[in-house]
Order: sequence, then C-alpha cells, then structure tokens
Amino acid sequence: MCAATGAILHLVEPMGFKITDAKVRRAGLDYWEHVVIRRHASWDAFMADENPARFFLFSTAGESSIFETTFKPGDYFIFGSETRGLADEVLARWPDRVRGIPMRTDHVRSLNLANAVAIVLYEGLRQCQHPP
Repeated sequence: MCAATGAILHLVEPMGFKITDAKVRRAGLDYWEHVVIRRHASWDAFMADENPARFFLFSTAGESSIFETTFKPGDYFIFGSETRGLADEVLARWPDRVRGIPMRTDHVRSLNLANAVAIVLYEGLRQCQHPP
C-alpha cells in the first residue's frame, strides 16, 4: 500500500516480526524496493525523529470516527500491532487523537491491520484530494 500511494512506512521497535530478504521474497513483495521505510528504536525515538505536527492513533477504542475527522496533508496515521493494537499508555496520553473505523462490533472485534490501514489511508488521500 505504501508503494502504491507513496506513503512512508514508519516501523517502531520492538516489532513482533522481522523483515529479512527471505521473508520479503516469501511474502511475494516484489515491489518492496519502492517502499520508503524509516525505522525507529522506540516510540519516544519516533516522536523525537519525526516531531509530527498532527497525528492520529487508530484503535477499536476510538470514540471519534475517521469519517468525523478532517485530515490534512502531512498527518501521521499510527496503528498498533495486528494482535495487540496500540499500547494503552499511548492511547491514554493522547485521547483526543484516537480515532476508530465504524463497524458492527456485535459480530467482530476488529478489522485486520491491512484493511484498517487501507481504509484510513485512502480516506486521508480522498480528503486531501491527492490521487495515489
């Protein structure tokens, strides 16, 4: 998705996975060389390195919907791990920046990470009127 849209992929340690040439090849990511990746040693390092003017945290706990949010060019969209989401400390520190994707929680707990990122990224692009 980052290769398709030009979005930068920020990876914050510790990660629950490893990125190696063998794993990338096995996943069939033949476009991996077109993804701009920035790695950060920790959440604090990410914040210090990037110093984002505006950022949004995405969680099933988000009471504000992405569709009630006005995104701007340069916004950062922050997601947690596939299995655990974002750390509670991060969500508690910036409760006004937590957003959710509307869904029927009587049937599902959450969307998978790839689908959630796709929904949010393309909504941001739509609002900013930037074609991929």
